[in-house]
Amino acid sequence: MKRSTREWIQKADGDLKVARRELQASDPVYNAICFHAQQCVEKYLKALCEERRGTVPKTHDLIVLLNELGASVAQLEPERKALARLGAYAVAFRYPGEEAGIEEAQEAVSIAEQVRSVLRENVGLPDEP
Repeated sequence: MKRSTREWIQKADGDLKVARRELQASDPVYNAICFHAQQCVEKYLKALCEERRGTVPKTHDLIVLLNELGASVAQLEPERKALARLGAYAVAFRYPGEEAGIEEAQEAVSIAEQVRSVLRENVGLPDEP
């Protein structure tokens, strides 16, 4: 595995760690949980782009990244709608006007964990917590 791929994965795992930790906090910030879960998935998709293609698209759009990877991530195809929802969390809850709740936060972390599992397998890494 490329060094740069590992760096993307380390950053992605850091985002998931923050989201999980915040979800367990006594006074969780649901907006931040959603944002970090989205960032985890974005960085895992970019890690796979780096590993497979040698380039990382300059986009935050999870669906664009999914499309870039094509058949190599076919097992994520059923999650396309969930990824579209999660992708919106990159911006929606970071500014006034919208607030995430516990349901969105739990769903965001669940999606991130599921995608992480698939993509770790795709690059030959164990699916560790």
